[in-house]
Amino acid sequence: MRYAIALPQFSADGEFDPAAFRAYVQRAEALGFDGGWTQEQVLGKSPILGAIETMTYAAACTERLRVGCSVFVTPQHNPVELAKSLATLDQLSRGRVDAGIGVGGPRPYHPAFGHQGDALVARFTEGLAIMRSLWTEPETTIDGRFWQLSGSPMEPKPFQKPGPPVWIGGSHPNALKRAVRLGDGFFGAGSTTTARFAEQVRVVHAERADFPIAKRIYIAVDDDGDRARKQMSDGLEMIYGSRGLEPVAVAGTPAECVRGVREVADAGAELILFTTVADQAEQMERLAAEIIPQVP
Repeated sequence: MRYAIALPQFSADGEFDPAAFRAYVQRAEALGFDGGWTQEQVLGKSPILGAIETMTYAAACTERLRVGCSVFVTPQHNPVELAKSLATLDQLSRGRVDAGIGVGGPRPYHPAFGHQGDALVARFTEGLAIMRSLWTEPETTIDGRFWQLSGSPMEPKPFQKPGPPVWIGGSHPNALKRAVRLGDGFFGAGSTTTARFAEQVRVVHAERADFPIAKRIYIAVDDDGDRARKQMSDGLEMIYGSRGLEPVAVAGTPAECVRGVREVADAGAELILFTTVADQAEQMERLAAEIIPQVP
């Protein structure tokens, strides 16, 4: 079992504290967390810092901590530019990058990224093929539906060979099967209940029994369980813009949180990404001291 922690990303204009961020990621490393992960939101009302820039800052502040994103919505990216950015960060961090990617879904702002939201799966699949080719081949030639490359080299390649581990997110059975076919691991969403996640794991393992599995858990720990649940409800409303998502999270007393995390582990998660919604530094300490040691 490996554990990762969400990186601080929510920062209004002028509020980012470099010293506090540096202390947070260095403490995460000292506490033994495997990685620090971001999420991606390019357009939206929440003040969330860019994923790859936050990953880069974290990598520069640490020596061992892996950095990842769950997930880059690749139809919002040019795959050549994303491949270059990830390869560069993998070199700068000496091979500490994890690349979570996903198709995304219907959004009103697709035209801002050069398309109307059509053929998202095809864009995703073609984009990933381009990225993998650029990471591994001396030259890339692809006459695709959306992008064309002819004898195009990209150097340097990623530090990790054949490239950063690619974790694929999604919920539809076809997306789960696609993750096994095209990716290096499946990453369950934080907005998925543990019961639904267990069903997804069964679909994935029916395709390949040893396929790596990860899960984001929104978590709040407090000696006052009701206060933790209120904190979680408020936090999820800030992230998703609506109430009623509390069943996807783990919140309550330490004992309640241990039970909730164990259920996710028992459902098949081998990497758990803890995402707290307030008091991130304090919550990270409690997770390391009171939760992780109690989970087999």
